[in-house]
This record gives sequence, structure tokens and C-alpha cells, in this order.
Amino acid sequence: MRRDSRRREKEEKNYNVLYIGGSILLIGIIAFVVTFVAYGNKMDKQASLDNQKIASLVQGSNKDSEEVSTSMGKTVEEMQNETPKTENTNKNTTTNTTKANTSNNTKTTKTNTNTVKKQETTKSSETKKTETKQEENKQEPLTFTKPVEGEIAKEYAKDKLVYSETLEEWATHLGWDIKADKTTVVKASANGKVKSIKNDPRYGLSIIIEHQDGYETLYASLLSTEFVTVGEEVKQGQSIGTVGNSAAFEVADAPHLHFEIIQNGESIDPSTFIK
Repeated sequence: MRRDSRRREKEEKNYNVLYIGGSILLIGIIAFVVTFVAYGNKMDKQASLDNQKIASLVQGSNKDSEEVSTSMGKTVEEMQNETPKTENTNKNTTTNTTKANTSNNTKTTKTNTNTVKKQETTKSSETKKTETKQEENKQEPLTFTKPVEGEIAKEYAKDKLVYSETLEEWATHLGWDIKADKTTVVKASANGKVKSIKNDPRYGLSIIIEHQDGYETLYASLLSTEFVTVGEEVKQGQSIGTVGNSAAFEVADAPHLHFEIIQNGESIDPSTFIK
């Protein structure tokens, strides 16, 4: 029994050895075949590339041969005749290019000169216009004159109180009351434009003239305003109305002109401007 089991073990070992050896051999054969096939494809590709290179080299040599043969077929005189033609062509081309550039440069210079002259003319005209406007906008220094001749019956009193015969009380007084007979002509105290003509509940028939720098003058308690209209430009000393007694808050006083100077809404003592 022991002998039989040993035989079997030996047979199994021998079988395993044969199986493994056969597998290794089969793998080697397959690897060889694959390598051979791949190498064959590579050689075919390389052979194709070599054929293409050879064909291109042959074509190039043919072209060179044709050029050499053409040159060799020409005589020395033909070669010399061809060279001056080329030089003359180059000279003509260079000359034409130089002339064209010179012409373009001349035109450009003329254009630039004309443009500069136009700009200078425009600037000169603009400067003249500016100077003209500045001269037009120049105004004479603002001065005031007494609008009517007469005694100042009541002076400016903004910071103190004066007695009012009409109101029978002490109150401020924001201008001058200049005594004058009725119908005495009242004149503009300064150059300006008539801003308004109205019958004020307190000041009576009144004219307001606006002047430069925010100044205004008020002429109140008038009898008439027949000499001017609203919006009219007036000159210093120009007749604008007549003295009356229409101011309700000064009706108890003798006929007079109530006169005020105002700047930006604030009353100013007329004696500051009129001596």
C-alpha cells in the first residue's frame, strides 16, 4: 500500500511539472509571435517613409538639373543683358517711390500749414469776441444821487426809534423822507431797470428800480408814475414820477418823497452813498 501511494505522489508531481513547463513554453511562443508581428509592421512603415524620402530627393535633383541646364544653355551676353534690365527696373521703382513720397510730404505740409492758419484765425476771432463781450459787460462804478431836491424831514433810523405823526408812536424808519411840493419831478438815483410799479398799502404809489450788484432803490408816496414803465432801462437823473402824499403810514406828514436804498433785501442808510 505504501509503495502504491508513493508512486501516485511521484506521478502527480511529474504531471504538475509537465503542466507548468508546457504553460511556460506556450506563453513564450505567444510572446514571440506578437513581437514578430509588431516588428514586421514597424519595418513596413519605415520602408514606406524611406521610399517617400527617396522620391522627394529625386524630384529635387531633377529641378536643380533643369535650372543648371537652363543657365548653362545661355550665353555670356544674354546673362549680361539680363542684369542691367534688373538694375534699371530697381532704379525706376526707387525713383517713382521717391517722387511719390516727396509729393505726399509736400501735400501734407501744405495741409498742415492751412490747418494752422485756420486755427490762428479762429483763435483771433474768438479773442476779439471775448474782448468785445468784456467791454460790453464792463459797467461804470455804481453811484447814487439825491432823487429830488429838498430838506430831509426824517432820516434813516434802523437801529433807533423816531416818532411817527401818523401812527402816533415811536418806530424805525428805513429811508429818507425828503420834503418837496406835490408834482415835483422825481429822478432816478442811479442807472438801472424799472423792476415794479405798484400801489402799496403802506408805501402808496411806488416805483422800485434794480441796479447792479444786487442794489435796489425805492421811491414811495408818489403822485404819479407816468414817465416810466416796468422793464424800462433808465439812466441816472432820468424823470420817473412826481412827489405826492400817498403813503398810508406817513399820510399825516407834509408832502414828501420816501426814498430807500436796499442791497440783497437789506436796507442801507442813504447817507452812506449820498453826501
